Amino acid sequence: MKQVLFEEDGAFRVGTILSEAGAAFQVEAAHGKRSKVKSSAVLLRFDGQALSGFMQEAQSRAGALDPKFLWEVCGAQEFGFADLAQEYYGHPPAPLEAAAVALALHASPMYFYRRGKGRYQAAPEENLKAALAGLEKKRRQQEQVDAWAASLASGAVPPELAARLDALLFKPDKMSLEWRALDQAATQAGLAPPKLLARIGALAGPEEYFLRRFAFEFFPSGLGFPDVAPVAAPRGLPQASSPAFSIDDHETTEIDDAFSVERRADGRLRVGVHIAAPALFFGRDHALEAIARERLSTVYFPGGKITMLPDAAIAEATLGEGREVAAASLYLDVDPDTLEIAGTESRLERVAIATNLRIAELETRLHEESLAAGAVEGSHGGDLVVLWRLARKLRAARGAGDEKSEKLDYTFRVDGGRVAIEPRRRGTPIDVLVSELMIHVNATWGRALAEASIPAIYRNQRALKTRMEVEPGTHEWLGVSHYAWSSSPLRRFSDLANQRQLVALLRGESAPYSRDELAAAAREFETAYEAYAEHQRHLERYWCLRWIAQEGLEGADAAIVRDELVRLEGIPLVCRAIGLPPCAPGDRVRVAFGEPDYWEVNLPCRYAGGPLGG
Repeated sequence: MKQVLFEEDGAFRVGTILSEAGAAFQVEAAHGKRSKVKSSAVLLRFDGQALSGFMQEAQSRAGALDPKFLWEVCGAQEFGFADLAQEYYGHPPAPLEAAAVALALHASPMYFYRRGKGRYQAAPEENLKAALAGLEKKRRQQEQVDAWAASLASGAVPPELAARLDALLFKPDKMSLEWRALDQAATQAGLAPPKLLARIGALAGPEEYFLRRFAFEFFPSGLGFPDVAPVAAPRGLPQASSPAFSIDDHETTEIDDAFSVERRADGRLRVGVHIAAPALFFGRDHALEAIARERLSTVYFPGGKITMLPDAAIAEATLGEGREVAAASLYLDVDPDTLEIAGTESRLERVAIATNLRIAELETRLHEESLAAGAVEGSHGGDLVVLWRLARKLRAARGAGDEKSEKLDYTFRVDGGRVAIEPRRRGTPIDVLVSELMIHVNATWGRALAEASIPAIYRNQRALKTRMEVEPGTHEWLGVSHYAWSSSPLRRFSDLANQRQLVALLRGESAPYSRDELAAAAREFETAYEAYAEHQRHLERYWCLRWIAQEGLEGADAAIVRDELVRLEGIPLVCRAIGLPPCAPGDRVRVAFGEPDYWEVNLPCRYAGGPLGG
């Protein structure tokens, strides 16, 4: 029986010829598979050989051949593999010997260039040296990859990987040795790279991973601040005639706003709304301005925050208790009986901050019951009543009315990995007091800048769409004709830029920012602000999952949002629940929890009963 050595799909095979038809053969392999083989693919014809184990033996013999020696003896001219086999063995080669040489040549492309069917040519010496050097380089690189991967497997992060950890996690160069090592170690451990790094202690857990991912994208220079020139308190400002107090959460360090109530000799009330004035502590050309322009806003999230300005600058400009500090103030001359505003004045001045009232304490005495009685006990009680009454007047004037909201906000507190989620009803007297006076400040100064034709960044809302724009426009939901964020200059660049424009207006100077500059800042601010808010929502969702595990909850009551979406009771978490019966939005059901995935921030839920009674 005639037999052939042929090439198929880049590999050498042998078979017995069953039939021949022109330029093609019907060939049967030793294991019985039949193939159609073109004559152009046949390298060698022979007979009398047992094909079972033929290729294994040929491969074994090829492995014993030294490609370097074959390269040295084959000469510079093109040759056939059978010719080289005859020269090597010193006699006409047996089929196994010829096949072994063919396999050796085929497996050594650095040494031998293929020139056609069964024909080869020795690589030029220079090319061979370069190829061998490249092969050696790859070998050394793989040794390095293996060493790094072994280090990771043993629980240690090599310094070379530690220095590039964020890039490896969030924008890896998958050709780099560092990535190959991390990927190899993770694959061997059966884990995704972040989970491997968390297991060996290089990441504290998903929360650090999320923060590093966020910082890598939005704070490429790092979360810290460069060294900058110190700020200087402004000189020559007049002194405010009445001390002020602020209302903030107890964790707040960027105290942007404070209030004062002065009872004047003519019987009128002079209500002051005082806004921290970082624009007076450093100029537009100061490095801090560029930092604020780059960061655009403070980022808040459970367990931490990333401030827009360095702590040292905040400490100088914040309206802290016991300090006398520069502020931009809006004064309202108010009739004590009707609460009608008879006049307003904006000025730059020094304000003495008597007290930083904290919301948790204030809620124990400023509430519906105390206000209904007409008296708020404790520090600044009488002033708080006046401000709340004025806030309600301002609210009514813009058409909002006194709506009692049942919606909840949630405060997250994370301490040592333990999380507390504290619900708080919206629209409390404290909320009304602060928000209405801030709305009035932003509306008043926004209108003043527009009337003076000074460019500013406005927060306009039309047809339910809110935009940051440089053209003044109405904010339909708030019911004001102009609305320019100006009340949080320590936290938002839009407010800091608007404050600079306001300072120029009050001093009769040229505006420091052009319309085009503010338009660019407004566009970037919107993008950054939404990204920062999404980061906050993502971390809140993560800590909700941690809270559920911490409390040992296996299920919860929930309200239908729509379709399969349910909102869990008591925490701000919306999940997809499987197996729900037909329900209407608002229906209450019981859901059971599956195993949470902290890395994907996902909580599997399934229907467990209901609808439940209201």
